[in-house]
Amino acid sequence: MSSKTNLSFLCISSYLKGQDFIKSCKQAGNTVFLLTAKSLENDWPREFLDDIFFIEEKHRGVWNMEEVKAGLAHLMKTQKIDRLIALDDFDVEKASYLREHFRIPGMGQTTSRYFRDKLAMRIKAQESGLNVPAFSAVFNDDEVNTFADKVPAPWVLKPRFEASATGIKKVHSKDELWKAIHASGDERHNCLVEQFRPGNVYHVDSLTIDGKVVFTQVSQYLNPPFDVAHGGGIFQSAVVEYGSEDDKALKKFNEQVLKSFGMQFSASHTEFIKSNDDGQFYFLETSSRVGGAHLAEMVGAASGINLWGEWAKIETSKATGSSYKLPKVKQLYAGIIVSLSKYQNPDDSVFSDPEIVWRLKKDHHVGVIVQSSKRERIIELLNEYAVRIQKDFHASAPSPKKSSN
Repeated sequence: MSSKTNLSFLCISSYLKGQDFIKSCKQAGNTVFLLTAKSLENDWPREFLDDIFFIEEKHRGVWNMEEVKAGLAHLMKTQKIDRLIALDDFDVEKASYLREHFRIPGMGQTTSRYFRDKLAMRIKAQESGLNVPAFSAVFNDDEVNTFADKVPAPWVLKPRFEASATGIKKVHSKDELWKAIHASGDERHNCLVEQFRPGNVYHVDSLTIDGKVVFTQVSQYLNPPFDVAHGGGIFQSAVVEYGSEDDKALKKFNEQVLKSFGMQFSASHTEFIKSNDDGQFYFLETSSRVGGAHLAEMVGAASGINLWGEWAKIETSKATGSSYKLPKVKQLYAGIIVSLSKYQNPDDSVFSDPEIVWRLKKDHHVGVIVQSSKRERIIELLNEYAVRIQKDFHASAPSPKKSSN
């Protein structure tokens, strides 16, 4: 463990996110470098970066890691790197690979699999005695047939390394399943099959240090991410009732997941489903990063906690051996609604309620975050806005090949 007060951080990101991490890291007195895609070179807060390095991508999120390794080796001749930070799901493997090679502290390749590989997650959760929907790898034909014969349809064929609901295919029969598996071709080994369990989907956003969860916010997607990604729906989430049975159960479940997966220090975003069939919670997936889709802003509106900024402080504290103290946490309610818009620059002034604390400024999108001391008011506003957005703004588009939520 370093006792330096000035550390060198290399942040890695295939997507434009984590600006608050970069700012907080620099404000803590660190030297901050960024490695990112050439296509994103003009989008970063340069005043908080000591240098920025670019990589030409094979395609979005896919880098030649031998070139990256050689480039980092050259940099490290004159610049020690104390910490490597993956700002997005697609960079977790890159960072763990580089940490292992250059022996930089942090999550290595084995543990990082539990926060990136959906098959590794499920196997580990099952081995730890945690509720998880029935699943199977699809490496072996006999195992797939046994799964399909024993587990009632429908099922979902999932990519192991995609983010959010990207690439998931829902199938209703054994024939459909095999068609989907065969359609994946040489990428079959990068998939898994899982029983589809209808229910409400929740996300738990946390901060962990020294293996202890020090902050947790439990929220519920008001439209399942699968439906949004594949049906062109409107994305909504809201903080659940504090102290409710769901709130308490998911905080406990989340701690069990992070402990069994070996989380030591990081932000995390974990998803669960409450089955309509038996009312029980089941683990879906987790990640060692801040949730996407502007959920960090929603969590911040409810709690006053900037997940990106506090994550940077935790990383600095661990690297310097100094103590970390979580700021005072508020207990307000917040919710988010986001939709594609048929207008390039939609006029969102029609949403004028005083509860609005954030507005999305992005071409062909409309979205707001609302904050209130009462959850009922949050739900009321989101329901009202969903109707108005559907009527006056909404547009849908095919699900992208890669997305990062």
